[in-house]
Amino acid sequence: MTLDQLQAALPDYFAPWVQALGLKAEAFDNDSVTLRLPQSPQLARTGAMLCGQAMMAAADTAMVLALINLFGEFRPCTTVQMNSSFLRPLSGQDALVQARVVRAGKALAFGEIDIRGAEDGKSVCRASTTYALL
Repeated sequence: MTLDQLQAALPDYFAPWVQALGLKAEAFDNDSVTLRLPQSPQLARTGAMLCGQAMMAAADTAMVLALINLFGEFRPCTTVQMNSSFLRPLSGQDALVQARVVRAGKALAFGEIDIRGAEDGKSVCRASTTYALL
């Protein structure tokens, strides 16, 4: 898998509104993928803070890419559960969204996502996910 292949998966497997987030594949290793979510007025709420809806969409997208990376190809899947904790607001900087596959079996996959400021490295959101592998 390469960063270019992960980036190319975005228009292949995600809806246009997800593509409009402007996510960029930033890094990957054996069990994780990191995306950059650029700051944008379209994704901000009062006080120029990144909205939670954008963070959750980016987290879900990053985890699907982490599964693609793990399997070496796209496998149809669907989100069964996503639990998120918002730790602090993020404004004035891009977000880095790191999704890590904790375990992938035959029918289910489990993951953890950390969203942090790209400049200060401080976590702003943590999420855990479960996916059904179809």
